[in-house]
Amino acid sequence: MIKIYNRKNKQYDIEQVAGGNLLDTLYTTRRGKLGLELLVKRKVYSALTGFFCDRKISRRTIKGFADKFSIDINECQDKPEDFKSFNDFFARKLKSSARNFDKAQEKLLSPGDGRLQAWENIDKEKLLQIKGMTYSLSDLLQDEKLAQDYNGGTYMILRLCPVDYHRFHFFDSGKCMETHKIKGEYYSVNPVALKKIPELFCRNKREYSIFKTDNFGDVLYIEVGATSVGSIIQTYTPGERVSRGDEKGFFKFGGSTVLLIFKKDMVKIDEDIIQQTEEGFETRVLAGEAIGNCMYKKTK
Repeated sequence: MIKIYNRKNKQYDIEQVAGGNLLDTLYTTRRGKLGLELLVKRKVYSALTGFFCDRKISRRTIKGFADKFSIDINECQDKPEDFKSFNDFFARKLKSSARNFDKAQEKLLSPGDGRLQAWENIDKEKLLQIKGMTYSLSDLLQDEKLAQDYNGGTYMILRLCPVDYHRFHFFDSGKCMETHKIKGEYYSVNPVALKKIPELFCRNKREYSIFKTDNFGDVLYIEVGATSVGSIIQTYTPGERVSRGDEKGFFKFGGSTVLLIFKKDMVKIDEDIIQQTEEGFETRVLAGEAIGNCMYKKTK
């Protein structure tokens, strides 16, 4: 059972996990772990899943999936009958009115929908994956010099479930540099897996870029793939100026994660998110939701 903090009513919701029983079997039983190592973590499994989700026949699963997980179809830019496949639905665009990025410049906004945790004054050698498990930022980036620049900064994990809106956005205006791609495996990013697989984020397929923001300095913007995520699609143009709320990219089918890492003294995360993180809970947020404030003072 995964409890998620609801900021609106200050209560805890129970997360509906797509394929929850299968995840428990794969990551907690002997037979499941064997299947995990032989097939699920490997590219072939995600490629086969992606192949089906790209086919026209997969459209039949859209309504049942949306009904089971209470996905608001009315938020979608397209009508249900216009989706060409399940992946088309999974990477759905939303109406502009569905997510609002039009907030004061000093506000830090969530780049996407998901479950958020955040830590301040981080040790680059001991980034938390989940309580009791850490990893090194230099291992994640495969770049020791770049990792050093973010020691003592702020670190955020935004976990996206298969039921979430899977496009991610720029949380500030600025310029985003080129994407660096790192090959890896395809473990789930569900808490069940995070508790069992050491340094999971460093082992999975991932991409990162440096986002040169107007209000938060140079931010590491990292996307991590997971089981059944055949592709991380970047839709921005490196080096071109972007505006707050512009789309950066999207994930194809599966759970996935966005990591944001800020340099020291650049941002202050909202206290309720920090408190829930310290207590071991994720906080449910939507794209464009205010989650912190700028500490960086620009000089003329």
